[in-house]
Amino acid sequence: MSKLEALINELCPDGIEFQRLIDCCWIENNKRVPVKASNRIEGNIPYYGANNIQDYVEGFTHDGEYTLIAEDGSASLENYSIQYVNGKFWANNHVHVLRGKSGLNTRFLYHFLSTFNFVPFLTGGTRAKLNQSRMINIPVPLPPLPIQEEIVQILDTFTELEAELEAELEARRKQYEYYRDELLMFEDEVEWTTLSDIAVNLDSKRKPITQSRRKPGVYPYFGASGVIDYVDNYIFDGDFLLISEDGANLIARNSPIAFSASGKIWVNNHAHILNFQTYELRKFVEYYLNMINLEKYLSTAAQPKLTQANLNKIPIPDLSTPTLKRIVSILDKFDSLVNDITIGLPAEIEARRKQYEYYRDKLLTFKKKEVV
Repeated sequence: MSKLEALINELCPDGIEFQRLIDCCWIENNKRVPVKASNRIEGNIPYYGANNIQDYVEGFTHDGEYTLIAEDGSASLENYSIQYVNGKFWANNHVHVLRGKSGLNTRFLYHFLSTFNFVPFLTGGTRAKLNQSRMINIPVPLPPLPIQEEIVQILDTFTELEAELEAELEARRKQYEYYRDELLMFEDEVEWTTLSDIAVNLDSKRKPITQSRRKPGVYPYFGASGVIDYVDNYIFDGDFLLISEDGANLIARNSPIAFSASGKIWVNNHAHILNFQTYELRKFVEYYLNMINLEKYLSTAAQPKLTQANLNKIPIPDLSTPTLKRIVSILDKFDSLVNDITIGLPAEIEARRKQYEYYRDKLLTFKKKEVV
């Protein structure tokens, strides 16, 4: 028998008492102060909104250990926005600010609310909202504090490990960016070529299909930034490099504008499609285009657009095969380590997150004590 099981058997053999949130929490929404971005004074205090930290400012509205619940605008109803804060912070009016009373560990409250289904407590309309009048009726389990503390200790072990892995991943990303920039910066020491000389452009074979006319299937349907659907047929079969033709991401670069696609695929008219003779050449061009600034090749009439004519003007370093293989081999290793969700650090982080969620749901499911 585990320590936790022994505590539950000893301290609450008949089940766990539940209380309304308002009866076991202090609600400190009256201290919240919204500040427009233009009026915020830059500092080192986190400024919280509905979905975590939005800014860093001078001053604070709260100081201590708190659990924050989105009031409106949570990024996902299935994974409602819950935050834990310990220290000074600023809260705006889009997040509820709570701390446990004497019988409730605030960190325990955070873990419990991370499992809670808020949907029945939300108002509808154009934007789901958790009003304070509804929030106060959320049922909260109140096992004895020793049990709460043991659960917190177990779950925090998983979250701390995940945080360590996230920090390592960030360090590896910076290392990757450093080596990528070093390997892909060329001056006059190399010859130059263009994509029209080293790749076959297959844009003329693309076929857009409106969403209403697509038939569901197993073949990826690609747009400007990757897979946007799966359809019942394909128009390309092989290994290709797709390059965004239009869209805000050409300037924002929130996701890669060049990405490889292999196998049977369908491509619409928002992504250029290129075929290369070798893997190394295709991957080199992919890495290179995702690193350089392309703004001077974009037309900006209604939205950013990289026409085929301008795509063909982009100068590409003309490297020997051994050099290409060396560069691609190095960057492939870094790319797998920091981006591949099936291996490396992303896979390990995902595994730890699932492990945490499994034990969180298991540890925070209680037999409710019957009230006589």
